[in-house]
Amino acid sequence: MIGAIFMIFVAIWIYQSAARAKTENMILWVAGSAVTFFVIQFLLIYFDISLLEAFRSSEGGDAYESVNGADRKNEGDFEGFFGVLKSLYLELAPQIIAFVVIAVLRNRFMLKENLNITNLFSGLKEMFVGIKNSFKATANQE
Repeated sequence: MIGAIFMIFVAIWIYQSAARAKTENMILWVAGSAVTFFVIQFLLIYFDISLLEAFRSSEGGDAYESVNGADRKNEGDFEGFFGVLKSLYLELAPQIIAFVVIAVLRNRFMLKENLNITNLFSGLKEMFVGIKNSFKATANQE
């Protein structure tokens, strides 16, 4: 769910950036960035799951697979402060890393600008302002 929201924002961001830069094949850039985002996110989630399984499978035995018929592989892993941090990492890192990769690809290949923080994330503020203003325009028409 979070990944889908990130992917929609990435597609809007790439489209607006391509339109402003008057890039040829805008739709290909948007589709390519969405597919790239999805593939990177999928691979990182798969890696996170494999990593988690590797840590927990070392316990072995019946305690690993089930407790009273319920799946309890992760029981106790996400408790406390560090458990919350681990949970946030496993949930958000694939999307954030995929977003940064898309930002680098956008900056280097689509916009052909120097690689720095300002250029890397340029256009995000305008995108969110545009989204916010689109809700105002819809409310004013009714």
